[in-house]
Amino acid sequence: MSARIARDGNGLMTDTEAHAGARILLVEDDAANRALVRAIVSRGAEPELRGACLVEAGDLAQARAVLADGPVDVLLLDMGLPDGNGMELAAELRDSRYGRPPAVVAVTGNSAAQQADAAIAAGCQAVLAKPYAAADLRALLQSLLCRYRNRPDSG
Repeated sequence: MSARIARDGNGLMTDTEAHAGARILLVEDDAANRALVRAIVSRGAEPELRGACLVEAGDLAQARAVLADGPVDVLLLDMGLPDGNGMELAAELRDSRYGRPPAVVAVTGNSAAQQADAAIAAGCQAVLAKPYAAADLRALLQSLLCRYRNRPDSG
């Protein structure tokens, strides 16, 4: 599976549309979880989510390719992926390998405190435990987009 750009769950965006709003990268190997996030983001009424471009990747290799292709505002990063642990990518981004790093959210089924602490230490700004409510994901995205899209470039 290659990375894809989703819009309202109905196909691809044009280059113009893809760069009009926030760019959110979802790195998740489970197709059902990707569909859930796609639906949540596309139905978001929050101003920061309107026009957002959700780019999907199924593993770390695809995520790295997307990041090398252009900036991302927020990265929703599953911790358990087929080709490694999401914390590896979070640590790379913390070290600014791709220029200005995005806000990184660790998405995990492991709600242990050690997992959250490790994710924050690796460079994640937030941890979202599965299962989560749609409203919680939208509120987190809204908060991070407000904060990270309005910051000065650091790279």
